[in-house]
Amino acid sequence: MSESTSHRRRISRAAGVLALLAVGAGLSSCASVGDNMSTAFADPAKYDLYECKQLETERVRIAARKAELNGLMVKAETGVGGSVVAELAYRNELIATQGQSKFAEEAWRRNKCQESPPESKPAASAAATPPAPSAGVRGSRPSSR
Repeated sequence: MSESTSHRRRISRAAGVLALLAVGAGLSSCASVGDNMSTAFADPAKYDLYECKQLETERVRIAARKAELNGLMVKAETGVGGSVVAELAYRNELIATQGQSKFAEEAWRRNKCQESPPESKPAASAAATPPAPSAGVRGSRPSSR
């Protein structure tokens, strides 16, 4: 009797694993439809009235968000059932962000924008790098002697 119960548990566990794999494969195939899918989640007219300076800031923000989402997906995939979690939690936002990126790039080309010189990059890139600590600020006081 014990052997029969053990056999049923193995079959049940195997069926559960197969079901998770099927769901993961189904979700990833839906998400990998391509460029058409990514633009379905983004507003094509969002960047029509943006100026080059605004587009440059937006492109930096979008690139940072795409990198963040890709990192989160890679991190999620290291856990148990991670690919399913990554697909459910992050894939839709990544697809929408890719669509935004496509439309921002199209507006950038349409407006014939040029990259700003490094010293005048938009505030979004400056905010991404933390300021250097000031020398002598921590715990130092002027001597009264």
